[in-house]
Amino acid sequence: MATRTFLTALAVLAATPLAAQETRVAQAGEAPGKATLADAAWLIGTWSGSGIEGAEAHESWLAPSGDTMVGLFVQETAAGGIMFSEHMYLTQQDGSLVVKLKHFNPDLTGWEEKDGMVTFRLIAAEPCALYFNALTYRCDGEGGMVVAVRMKSSGPTPQELVFRFKRLPTR
Repeated sequence: MATRTFLTALAVLAATPLAAQETRVAQAGEAPGKATLADAAWLIGTWSGSGIEGAEAHESWLAPSGDTMVGLFVQETAAGGIMFSEHMYLTQQDGSLVVKLKHFNPDLTGWEEKDGMVTFRLIAAEPCALYFNALTYRCDGEGGMVVAVRMKSSGPTPQELVFRFKRLPTR
């Protein structure tokens, strides 16, 4: 049950800014950033690295199908099992980008309601970086990527989870 509570907290985002963090938070009334899927093409491929508490994490993004890129994220446990996974859509919408995702437990039961999802709208796109509200994807050195998500914690201050990946070679 404690794992379920912890994992549920991952899906609930905070709106309070943190200093010197990876993620950004949109200001009230701020227009979405402008970008297309071409700005996200660098994500395409398979990434592997460290995630929650240093355990292995993996993320893959497919080339666009129409106006959407489909992604999959898997967070492992320290013992190498599945802690949870995410099915993700990166969609081009009204001259901007939106990430929509659903979380799943190891038994494939969902966290969100049947028609529910977590949505992150784009704040800004830079070369090799996409800043969504409370979610960041950015290049990190040669063949590396940082993904960070801001979430509520049990304390008064939101926290950030930071995932560090390396691109895996294509076969």
